[in-house]
Amino acid sequence: MRSPFAPRPGPAAKYRRWAAAGALLLVAAFAAQAQDAQTCGTLANNYGPFDYRTAHPQQKNIVESVHFTPPIENLTKGGRDNPFGDDLAYTLRVFPNHHRALISLQRLADREKTDSPSNARLSVACYFERAIRFTPNDQIVRMLFAGYLIKKANIPEATQQLDEAIRLAGDNPFTHFNVGLVFLDMKNYDRALVQAHRAAELGLPRTELKERLAAVGKWVEPKTAPVAAEAAKP
Repeated sequence: MRSPFAPRPGPAAKYRRWAAAGALLLVAAFAAQAQDAQTCGTLANNYGPFDYRTAHPQQKNIVESVHFTPPIENLTKGGRDNPFGDDLAYTLRVFPNHHRALISLQRLADREKTDSPSNARLSVACYFERAIRFTPNDQIVRMLFAGYLIKKANIPEATQQLDEAIRLAGDNPFTHFNVGLVFLDMKNYDRALVQAHRAAELGLPRTELKERLAAVGKWVEPKTAPVAAEAAKP
């Protein structure tokens, strides 16, 4: 307990305390990143990594023409010396947030009934972790990861990923709509309804989410503001 006669800390002392607290948070963040890198590998690569959303078409073609051809994406025919996993891993090392490659890797894991597909080197969860580490603002990665977590019955973490996707979505009606579809798959009808209303409020005309909620008896029309004439009544 501080003595009542002790001098109160001045602004400089308070600033030092805030700076120290900020430094501790920064150290913790770096430690978490280091742990992620130790568990799921560094993002450093001989070529890339590149953000798939903004990569130049030539950068995409260099990789996809060899390592992410339609047969590899559809898991019908692998590369010359390996069954899919190596090519998908290479694609995701160059483009950690390559959405379609992440989907193909999940499908390969489902086919092999394992979280670590053959020749992929890392688990599916690790590839999602790497994608989020590289592009934390990629809403699609967040939604894909949530779908994966739902299959693993990890509903709390899936919800966290969806909440972050909503935060990142801003006024993008498509993201709100798609997040609503994922909540619907989770049978979280209340959250799906909120997203359906939000997407419609932002002008999205698509009705699939409304129709699916109605089919399970969970659709409720949004509350509308009173018209000006009614609002003006005493």
